[in-house]
Amino acid sequence: MGSGWHEWPLMIFTVFGQCVVGGFIVLAFALLKGGLAPVAQQRIIAGMLGLWVLMGIGFIASVLHLGSPIRAFNSLNRLGASPLSNEIASGSLFFAVGGLGWLLAVVRKLAPGVRALWLVVTMILGVVFVWMMVRVYNSIDTVPTWYSVWTPLSFFLTMLMGGPLLGYLLLRIAGIDGWAMRLLPAVSVLALIASAIVSVMQGAELATIHSAVQQASALVPDYGSLMAWRTVVLAVALCCWIVPQVAGKVPAVPLLSMAFVLLLVGELIGRGVFYGLHMTVGMAVAG
Repeated sequence: MGSGWHEWPLMIFTVFGQCVVGGFIVLAFALLKGGLAPVAQQRIIAGMLGLWVLMGIGFIASVLHLGSPIRAFNSLNRLGASPLSNEIASGSLFFAVGGLGWLLAVVRKLAPGVRALWLVVTMILGVVFVWMMVRVYNSIDTVPTWYSVWTPLSFFLTMLMGGPLLGYLLLRIAGIDGWAMRLLPAVSVLALIASAIVSVMQGAELATIHSAVQQASALVPDYGSLMAWRTVVLAVALCCWIVPQVAGKVPAVPLLSMAFVLLLVGELIGRGVFYGLHMTVGMAVAG
């Protein structure tokens, strides 16, 4: 029993991956909506480097979890039949299509129509990637603490919470400040509220889940306090982003960077709790 910190490579892979997908969607919409000068568009595209660096860190962490780079190739052996194989394949495809398209866009080798297609396809691949992450855990009916609606909600709420902040940060680094950007904090705030509700409802459900030898609520004895701290850290992160705007100021890049780091910390706490809740059915389960 614990808080799942031993699964830190998977924590990094899933949290970073979901934030990157959300961040890419924000930047893609900024490019697709039009109205930006070519120079501004190129700055946004250059800023996408931050997404691929984070995604690269996530994949390195996932390889560390497998123990050897060779095992990463073995994980693709059951493509289509294994949720793990599908996750690795969909993530690799998102990374490859997104990264290759980004490289071509940086050197101005993508025509406007082709670039728009690349952005749309990569967004779709990103959402599929997050869904395949969900399926790795949500398809295991012998793990009742993961085999529930809370798993997909938690994963997609991470995307909706971290993606807008990451996208906003990269847009600010690119020198972009449009009216639509002011809507992004609302998305993250709503996601935080929904995430807090999910935490409370999942915590209440844990008391009803048990096997013949194990009580779900005993898996992470500090569930309540850990999720409370997670919510506080996430709220502070969003305040660093929102308070300057309420005061009529544009958030500074260093403050936004700190906000994103805090958000990662909060989501890693929550993801550690998620892995700590792993249990198998055993002889019997009720819930």
